[in-house]
Amino acid sequence: MASDAQSNPFIRHLTSSDKSVRDQALASLRNFLGAQSQISELELLKLWKGLFYCLWMQDKPVNQQKLSRDLASLVSHLQTPVVLPFIRAFFLTMAREWSHIEALRLDKYLYLIRQYINASFKFLSRQDWNKDTLKQWNEIMEETPLNVSDMKIPNGLRYHVMDIWVDELEKVDGKRWEENPGSQTLETLMKPIDVMLEEGKLKVLRSAARECLDDENLRRWRGLVDESMSDGKEAEDDSEQEWGGFGDD
Repeated sequence: MASDAQSNPFIRHLTSSDKSVRDQALASLRNFLGAQSQISELELLKLWKGLFYCLWMQDKPVNQQKLSRDLASLVSHLQTPVVLPFIRAFFLTMAREWSHIEALRLDKYLYLIRQYINASFKFLSRQDWNKDTLKQWNEIMEETPLNVSDMKIPNGLRYHVMDIWVDELEKVDGKRWEENPGSQTLETLMKPIDVMLEEGKLKVLRSAARECLDDENLRRWRGLVDESMSDGKEAEDDSEQEWGGFGDD
């Protein structure tokens, strides 16, 4: 499992028990990535498989969270053309490796995903929520973590992303949405979850999307405080397959 981690010097040093070695490895990786104006999809996927197992081998909770934050901080050091391909490779890796995550290791990956949603929103905010950039971001979301139909995508990944979406959006730019309710930018940003509500293949996914969209803060930002997302919805078919937990694919 850890072959990529063992063969990549960045990854190998990031797993060191020596904090100074880990810090130097992170700085070297940050400098290397920041110098690249483009990186192939294959190279990004190789890198992310190694980083995935780098976190896998980190066994102390404090160090796990520190490493997750450090990995998310890489986004802010990337050249703009590399950012979205890098984030896309992250989510593809999470989807592909999800079935290997043991129950005792799940929390650290859920935390890493939270950090990457946050880092993604920070990037979009730095781009002033540029329309074209946001469209590309939505495509990444709809391809992997919020894909409505491909059942190879783990339900746990879908559910977790929807569960943390509004919380991380508020942390990054909550004031913006409060001051500009009903903005088209926010409507565009919420499109992948709107689509999940309408087209999600399983009842549990549509329910998770509805719960996200019914968040009190989000409804206020969208100018929907006097309406109910749930009103007027037809009852779901209770015979549909139910979600089996974070471990399901």
